[in-house]
Amino acid sequence: MRLLAFFLTLPLCGQVTHQRLLHAEKEPGNWLTYSGNFAGHRYSPLQQINDQNVAKLVPAWVYQSNSLQKFETTPLVVDGVMYISEAPSNVTALDTRTGRTLWRYRRTLPDVNRGVAILGDLVYVGTVDAHLVALDAKTGSVRWDVTVADNKTGHSITVAPLAVKDKIILGIAGGEFGIRGFLDAYDAKTGKLAWRFWTVPAAGEPEAKTWAGDSYKRGSAATWVTGAYDPQTNLLYWGTGNPGPDWNGEVRAGDNLYSDCLIALDLDTGKLKWHFQFTPHDLHDWDATEVPVLIDAEFRGKPRKLLLFPNRNAFYYVLDRTTGEFLLGKAYAKQTWAKGLDDSGRPIRLPGTSPSVEGTKVWPSVAGANNWYSPSYSPDTKYLYVAARESGSVYYFGKAEFKAGEQFNGGGFRSIAGEEEWGAIRAFRPTTGEVAWEYKLFTPPYSGVLSTAGNLVFGATAEGQIFALNAADGKPLWRFQGGGTVRSNPMSYLSDGKQYVAMTMGNSLYVFHLP
Repeated sequence: MRLLAFFLTLPLCGQVTHQRLLHAEKEPGNWLTYSGNFAGHRYSPLQQINDQNVAKLVPAWVYQSNSLQKFETTPLVVDGVMYISEAPSNVTALDTRTGRTLWRYRRTLPDVNRGVAILGDLVYVGTVDAHLVALDAKTGSVRWDVTVADNKTGHSITVAPLAVKDKIILGIAGGEFGIRGFLDAYDAKTGKLAWRFWTVPAAGEPEAKTWAGDSYKRGSAATWVTGAYDPQTNLLYWGTGNPGPDWNGEVRAGDNLYSDCLIALDLDTGKLKWHFQFTPHDLHDWDATEVPVLIDAEFRGKPRKLLLFPNRNAFYYVLDRTTGEFLLGKAYAKQTWAKGLDDSGRPIRLPGTSPSVEGTKVWPSVAGANNWYSPSYSPDTKYLYVAARESGSVYYFGKAEFKAGEQFNGGGFRSIAGEEEWGAIRAFRPTTGEVAWEYKLFTPPYSGVLSTAGNLVFGATAEGQIFALNAADGKPLWRFQGGGTVRSNPMSYLSDGKQYVAMTMGNSLYVFHLP
């Protein structure tokens, strides 16, 4: 009887269909995909917690991870069950009401993982040893396990998969090991590879000419952060990483396509529709793997389908997401490497900014003015919220000798001695790039933001403080000091009709509510 009573108290997680994912905004109590919706908004329509009562927010429960690695997951919530990934490639299902563990999947490996995907009755996770694993959503048992790439050659998976229609979209990591990057689509039921798009062209393809000699074979251009999807155009939008080696460009002369690009692929076939390269021939490791944000808005008097992209290279971009046309670009943080952007969006480089043997001081830092953590767009305020970093690095040029499975960097970097680094949450007017307000942080952040219908923006600091700001003006309204570095993105959900906000801190997942 006690066992029966236990099972009767378990939440009932329903099947997650593509239609549910497509209309995630109709289920504000759930969080069905990495960014909350396919458009990358990371916005919650919930408003029980709002600018009038957020000061009363307190912890509801805390889940302690057994790993001492970075805890970077964005939880998914489906009908009372929370699914999280933990380092290295583990998955745990929790009761959203109490944090009670429902099941665990454990894989013995070192490193990080940023989240999972769910479709039908399966939960999908990419592993550090470069496998895609499908787990039963109710029990955590393995339904299938496919090898994506050879981990011994430096390939790994840290990205949260994206479930779209009948496919699981999965990127690859390993940009510091001279891999040849790609983006994959797998059949959601069987794990069979549906298509693969190589982010570094093969010999004979026109774009291969953007790589000197055979350097394309070690071109990197990894796809290690989750992208976005537009059902109207049926296009996937995905950012790509740095070319390899990172800081020695002499061995790979040319623009190095499709590194540091935004690629738009047909979901059904994987065919490239267009690409836009933010940093041709990147010499500073400024991956363009940030989360693309899709909005429909009036741009210079005309309605446009827009793609917003605050890039790691310190420039903010607005593109037409149907054609890839460059519409706007401007610096949003300190940068000393480019005079600006030309009419096509190509950077106009300044002399003396390349890595050197003696070291070259350049802003932004190797971590960029922004990184993998998520921005947020609010349809209420019409602002794009970004956690920006203000810091520089000294970049060094070095030898680049390729050995499979070993680091292929061609140099290095260090922080600038005596520099006062800082950060900020910035609210941008999306179509102009103008800053509406700014909330300064003592140090550069490593975490993303969440906006809500309660007129709130949630963020966090590297010093372990989670906070809430007024979404309209940036006024601080609430904070909680948990004592651990925050390297994740916040999200929100409902359980038994009550709103919660969740975010990892240190090696714990904190879940907050109103008492």
